[in-house]
Amino acid sequence: MVDLKPVIKHISPRISELSWDFKISDALLALKIEYLKNIQIEFHAAVEDIRSGYRSVSILWKAQKDQERLDRFLENIKVKPSALSNQVWKIPVCYDPQFGFDLEALAYSKGLAVEELVNLHTSPSYRIHFIGFLPGFPYLSGLDPRLATARKSIPDRNIPTGSVAIGGDQTGIYPQASPGGWHVIGRTPVSLFDFSSKIPFPFQMGDQLRFEPISRAEFESSVRSTIETI
Repeated sequence: MVDLKPVIKHISPRISELSWDFKISDALLALKIEYLKNIQIEFHAAVEDIRSGYRSVSILWKAQKDQERLDRFLENIKVKPSALSNQVWKIPVCYDPQFGFDLEALAYSKGLAVEELVNLHTSPSYRIHFIGFLPGFPYLSGLDPRLATARKSIPDRNIPTGSVAIGGDQTGIYPQASPGGWHVIGRTPVSLFDFSSKIPFPFQMGDQLRFEPISRAEFESSVRSTIETI
C-alpha cells in the first residue's frame, strides 16, 4: 500500500514543511487539501501562516512547541482524500498581440499558427493547485504539453495586470502588475484581486478555470467586470 503520509521537516524553530514525493495530480491535490483542513482545525490558534506548493505545505508557527504537537498529530491521523471542487471559473481572455506581446513569437517557436496556439490554450479545464507568488496568482495544472516553454532567461520588468502567460509546463494569470519571466499570450479584462474586499480573490484550491477567447472590442467593454462561473 502506498504511504500517503507526508515527510515532515522542521526547517527552523518556527517553520515546518510537509512534502509528498508524488506526481502532481488531482489525487495529490485532494490529499494535500484534506491535510490542510485537518491542520487548520487542530492548530488554528497556533498557526501564524500556511503556504502551499504543488507537493508541499509550509507552516509558520507562533511558538516552537507546536512542532512537536504536529509530529504527534500527523503520526496518529488517518486522512482520506475527499472529492475536489466542481467549481469552474470562466476567464475571458483577449489573445491580441498588443496584450499578448509574446504570442506571435511563441506560436512561431512551436511551429503553430496563432489560432492553433489559442485553441490549445483554451481547450483544457485547468486545476488550481495553490495561490502565490503574488496575492491571487493561481498556479494551474492542465497545460497542453505542446505549449510548455522554458521561462525567459531575462525577466520582463513589468507584466501588466491581468496578463495570461505560460512558463515551463504551467499557465497562469498575473493579478497585479509585476516583473516576470513567463511568456505573455493575452490579457483578461476582469479583476482577479481586490485588496479592499473581505474576500480579496474568489478562487480556492481545487477549483477549475477555463479560458474563453474574446475580441478586442469585447475586452474594452468588459474591463473590471466580474468573473463568471460555468
